[in-house]
Amino acid sequence: MADWNQQIIEEFRASGGTVTTMGFGRTLVLVHHVGARTGTERVAPLRAIRVDDDTWLVAASKAGAPENPAWFHNLVAHPETVVETPDDGTVPVRAEVLVGDERDAAWARFTSASRGFAEYQEKTARVIPVVALRRRSGA
Repeated sequence: MADWNQQIIEEFRASGGTVTTMGFGRTLVLVHHVGARTGTERVAPLRAIRVDDDTWLVAASKAGAPENPAWFHNLVAHPETVVETPDDGTVPVRAEVLVGDERDAAWARFTSASRGFAEYQEKTARVIPVVALRRRSGA
């Protein structure tokens, strides 16, 4: 998986954010995150839904695995980070885990965008977290 992610990251950066692999197009962002335990900086290519000029949503689906992805735990531990976007370049953001109705509405956007997300939820007993990446002003 690490090699596949690295290929996606390289394609994203080489093409200005357009990823033809698996038909992603311009739907991905590269989320930088710092290891909660290790302190090591990593980058995760994630499907994002842009809500407005200052907010991107990402879902911690991990393809329906029983546990949340490492990047999710890292963003909870270190919420101030940056994302690389197809349209705005590198943007400083703060990660916020959505809860309640706000999470449910955001999750509905993912399942509407791709049946795959609904399938991920069917595969797992956990509620898949949704994270809002909000642009930090003055950063």
